[in-house]
Amino acid sequence: MDGLALLDQLLPALRSPLGALAFVPLYALWVTLLLPGVWASMLAGALYGTWWGSLIVFVGACLGAEAAFLLGRTWLRNWARRRLAAVPKLLAIEQAVSREGLKLVLLTRLSPAFPFSLLNFAYGLSEVSLRDYSIGLIGILPGTILFCGLGALAGDVARFGEVLSGEADAGTWALRIGGLLASVASVWLAGKAAQRALQGGDPPA
Repeated sequence: MDGLALLDQLLPALRSPLGALAFVPLYALWVTLLLPGVWASMLAGALYGTWWGSLIVFVGACLGAEAAFLLGRTWLRNWARRRLAAVPKLLAIEQAVSREGLKLVLLTRLSPAFPFSLLNFAYGLSEVSLRDYSIGLIGILPGTILFCGLGALAGDVARFGEVLSGEADAGTWALRIGGLLASVASVWLAGKAAQRALQGGDPPA
């Protein structure tokens, strides 16, 4: 059986309520194994829609992030140190977090410029508290909604013809696309702010 045939069999199961529940620990494992979460987030959007998909991904991402953080702080500390040695940007985050604390955690979470999975291990090596680290996970919400929204749009790609012909609710599509653009803007602004924080603080107003 090829991969496409297997996927065709799995998708109906994943769309069920039990499949949605199973998606949460699967996403958490995906994150812990340092696999890129973008495609999994878009799949969740295609399967469950923007908002339910975002909730499922957020819970799974938080579980995976907490697991990676604790592993990086304990059993896998030496491995994580060697792994991050090749990523100077993440080492800079580890060194800056003592100065910026929760502020830097939030800013880096808001920006997709910082790889989510590796960032979990970087914070495990840092001096940030588990409390601030956990609160900072709120910062992944805009990016989560963005990628799940893109997945929902891709999942409904067959409806674009209906929209163009006037048979579908164009207002709903306008709201979806407007929300995605707002998410892109917030994520981009957060990335710029995070870069300034890493360079030693925001410039004076």
